[in-house]
Amino acid sequence: MIRATDRLSTVLAQDERLIEVLAAAAPPLEGLRSPSLRKNMAPRVTVAQAAQIAGLDATVLVERLNRALGEQPPAPTAQTQPTFTPTLVPAELLAVPPGRLVDLDVREDLRSGVEPFARIMSAARTLPPESILRIRAIFEPAPLYGVFAKKGLAHFTEQLAADDWRVWFFRAEGERAPERVSAPSEHPDDDVIVLDVRGLEPPEPMIRTFEVLATMPRGKTLVQLNVRVPQFLLPKLDEQGFVYEIREQSADLVRLFIHHKPD
Repeated sequence: MIRATDRLSTVLAQDERLIEVLAAAAPPLEGLRSPSLRKNMAPRVTVAQAAQIAGLDATVLVERLNRALGEQPPAPTAQTQPTFTPTLVPAELLAVPPGRLVDLDVREDLRSGVEPFARIMSAARTLPPESILRIRAIFEPAPLYGVFAKKGLAHFTEQLAADDWRVWFFRAEGERAPERVSAPSEHPDDDVIVLDVRGLEPPEPMIRTFEVLATMPRGKTLVQLNVRVPQFLLPKLDEQGFVYEIREQSADLVRLFIHHKPD
């Protein structure tokens, strides 16, 4: 039985043909047909969030998916398709000086099936403290809300057209940044760099790791702190000429020691 809280990766693992149900409900989800986009998007989006993207009540999409799967959940109440109403932006956001606004438009990426998450997280990492990040997408990017909330950012969602959304991400008054810092730090042992990625959403841990490895001198070791063994990262380390050692220290702490292959 599929539930609203299930992630799309779990749903599609039951039957990949359910992509047709999702795509019919929300054209932006057509991107799930692309293996690369599905690999990055499906583990982060829940059925409830997909319903939000589609402008449906979650119970309606759950019912459609279960019916296609051969399950028979209770029939939902009748739903009407919402009509588009332009969103009014709060005056305090409109008063922000243009120099403090950072715009990122990922509409063409989404239309062409390219996963824009790495671009979005890169923009968030370099965002000045007093600036606002505005992301433009062809559907409401609901999965980003939780990701940015962990970074201490609130949001306001503006719908410009049926397939044109702009979300303002900003630090709310009195809101503090998360205490955990994922930037690499030098260990007392000068030959070790420590990178804590436990508070990050995929694929950001992999992106951060390769950013550090790109400039790490030979002879040094990067220690990645993670909550699980990063299975997708390991083959890429092999491809890039690195060797590694995994130490699972507890149920939610894995240390991955990475260094260059010997000459």
